[in-house]
Amino acid sequence: MSGRPMMCDMEELKTLFLFEKLSDDQLARLCREGRVEQFEPGPVYTEGEPATCFFVLLEGTVVLSRRVGNDDVETNRTSQRGVYAGAFQAYLGDRARAGRYNASMRVTEPSRFFVLPAETFAGVMRDWFPMAVHLLEGLFFGTKNIQQVINQRERLLALGSLSAGLTHELNNPAAAAVRATSALRERVAGMRHKLGVIAAGRYEPEALLTLVDIQERTAEQVAKAVPLSPLETSDREDAVGDWLDDHGIQDAWQLAPIFVQAGLDTDWLDQVAATVQEGTLEGAIRWLNYTVETELLMNEIEDSTTRVSTLVNAARQYSQLDRAPYQVADVHELLDSTLLMLSGKIGPRIAVVKDYDRTLPSIPAYPGELNQVWTNLVDNAVSAMNETGGDGTLTVRTALDRDRLLVEFRDTGPGVPPEIRDRIFDPFFTTKPVGQGTGLGLDISWRIVVNKHHGSLDFSSQPGDTRFQVRLPLSPGESDVPEQDSGAQPGSETPVEAS
Repeated sequence: MSGRPMMCDMEELKTLFLFEKLSDDQLARLCREGRVEQFEPGPVYTEGEPATCFFVLLEGTVVLSRRVGNDDVETNRTSQRGVYAGAFQAYLGDRARAGRYNASMRVTEPSRFFVLPAETFAGVMRDWFPMAVHLLEGLFFGTKNIQQVINQRERLLALGSLSAGLTHELNNPAAAAVRATSALRERVAGMRHKLGVIAAGRYEPEALLTLVDIQERTAEQVAKAVPLSPLETSDREDAVGDWLDDHGIQDAWQLAPIFVQAGLDTDWLDQVAATVQEGTLEGAIRWLNYTVETELLMNEIEDSTTRVSTLVNAARQYSQLDRAPYQVADVHELLDSTLLMLSGKIGPRIAVVKDYDRTLPSIPAYPGELNQVWTNLVDNAVSAMNETGGDGTLTVRTALDRDRLLVEFRDTGPGVPPEIRDRIFDPFFTTKPVGQGTGLGLDISWRIVVNKHHGSLDFSSQPGDTRFQVRLPLSPGESDVPEQDSGAQPGSETPVEAS
């Protein structure tokens, strides 16, 4: 939006705190290369447009706002003469992403501005204040580099924590598979031996065929076994043990639990007894016991290797190593992979409740970075609950909130202290001792959610009920625009909009 051109007055410029120390020659150059414009109520410039001008308020009221999702969030409103906005970082060049406005500015009443083209502003800064430009460049890029180093350090700490948890989770099923494989080798050797004994025994061909048929049906029954309650299991083990004792089979107390685990009962044993002669019954029972143990061990190996495969897939889903950075993603898959990766850190004393709305659609997002947000929020919730003894409940809820997808993390920890609630999204802020945890990570999380996904990150807290809520747009908009680290922020005397 263009304003109405007006006469530039050097004396008026001199009354502004920004220009009061300039010489007459410098003021003359500003008037010569700049201009005064009056704007009627409405927009002056819009976020995302090329940052072409540096604005200094002479008279009126300005409002700065940032676009968050579908809403414009007001960040500053002032009528103070001399406040500035626009391309005020133009002197930093392209390295500072100074090419576009990162906020919108409007006026609420007829307002006059001194307007300086961005190139001219960059030139006068370098010509008049070369040392200050160097100092400002050092401050700007130094702070940015420090932030990147801190972010990288936090990611490495998080990776170390996740790697330790993943190693622990992988070790359990891998060790179970090794034990089951060793036991299976022994059972298969015993089965071969018992088969030789049976073959040398006095079995009628028809009885042997029936026994083989029972073996096949036994293997099928193992796969169909229905879990029993502890009381039902105890009763059935007693009944099977009594049956084995009554038929003179030794070590009934060892055989009965195996048969019951496979879903076999006394009716099945009666079928076996009716098939073979009494003198060979014990050999047949033990041979079938090897069959049952073999099937159970193979089930255990399958469960263990499936668990390993699930963990590997979760790690791949979490890291998004083989995925495009920007894609349409199911947030429930991302949440599940993060919770699985952090299961070792969460521990058995914290209950995890998933309250998912599975009807929610997939959304356009950067899944790898959203997983980092989930990690930070879950890690903080677990740390908070650990402060109160390590017991608690973490509830992860998804829902539709008007035109956005809501992801809520609720914990039963002590809550966020009132004195730090205004600071938890500040860069570098953490409540943890040096070297412990990944840091709050809320500054990073906020930038990922708000700047990169054009969503929102809010929280509410009281003892026993702390909730962090992430809202993400459902439809592809500007979610794939590269992240911009800087935004509209208040200066010491001015509303400042980084560009």
